[in-house]
Amino acid sequence: MATALPESTSIAREALQKYGGDSAARCYQCATCSSVCELAPAGAPFPRKQMALAQWGLTDRLVGDPSVWLCHQCNDCSARCPRDAKPGDVMQTIRNMVVQRLAVPSFMGRLVAEAGSSWIVLLGLPIAFWAVLLGWYNGLAVPEFEHLRDHGFETFVPHVLIYATYFTTTALVLLFAGTAGLRFWKGLEGADKRQGSFLSHLIPVLIEIMTHKRFGDCEATRPRKLAHLALFWGFVGAAVTSGFIIVYMYIEGKPLPVPLTHPYKILGNLSAVALVFGGAYLLYNRMTNEQAGKTTAFDNFFMGVVLLLIATGCLIELGRFMFDPMLSCYLYIVHLGTVLCLFLTFPHSKFAHLIYRTLAMVHERMVGLRKAS
Repeated sequence: MATALPESTSIAREALQKYGGDSAARCYQCATCSSVCELAPAGAPFPRKQMALAQWGLTDRLVGDPSVWLCHQCNDCSARCPRDAKPGDVMQTIRNMVVQRLAVPSFMGRLVAEAGSSWIVLLGLPIAFWAVLLGWYNGLAVPEFEHLRDHGFETFVPHVLIYATYFTTTALVLLFAGTAGLRFWKGLEGADKRQGSFLSHLIPVLIEIMTHKRFGDCEATRPRKLAHLALFWGFVGAAVTSGFIIVYMYIEGKPLPVPLTHPYKILGNLSAVALVFGGAYLLYNRMTNEQAGKTTAFDNFFMGVVLLLIATGCLIELGRFMFDPMLSCYLYIVHLGTVLCLFLTFPHSKFAHLIYRTLAMVHERMVGLRKAS
């Protein structure tokens, strides 16, 4: 007679199936996945062990397993799996569930995990926030076309509102992300003790991330490396440009908008080009490459927000010179709301991979699974 599984284990298995990891049931532990993975260290190969834990619903073990994050979803394992158990997709689902488990506050983790139905709240509320705030502040008064062209959106959305909103949001997000990251770091499993300083191992890990070195070892989804690099550096460039704009206004004392030929503007436009290319290429690869893996609501939400951010950012840049002022200003509200949505969901979306994967890679080096270089 079969032994009944504990209720918590059954719930965990149902959650894995719900979020896209149902193919794990087809795994019969042949170890093909671990043998073909170029990223798995010899001392702790994956994803065979993680597939077994997923089958049994042992999510508590998976939350503290660094191997879940050392996987970059190359999908070489899925391409070679004789049972079509899709280990790459299962590992992706596990990561999404770990993000939800560690989320601070927990309700945000649940909302992002249920993005297939909650996206209207996650995206709609930030857009509505800006519409209501501007309606209260200036009655949504739209400036004339010539004024918008020559002076930008400052009179429509004063900088003080932008700073108050995003500085506060950034502080909260850093608090939430830091708390979740600390919980993850303390919970990483393994009998081996970490050795050496965190910082000395963090620096080479950051270099790996900046170059996306491990993506180069993938075969089935190697094109993702270029798309991810473009998105990564596009966001970095956009963040640096934002810092330069503050320098431009308050240290150099110059008015906006920044001339098109100014180095700050050129950097911003190049970052926009990188974001457009990276987003389009990633979407194209997802749609045309059968080995790219299963796309979940969690992934679709993140990709949708990123693409909307890129699209509205480009349109408002053109809109100052080409569109009706009302259309440009309303697009700007959508853009500001999308940015706010991206900020608020940072510790709970695919962006959270930056936190957990970085920490897992540092842990990997500190316990000696990957030799320092």
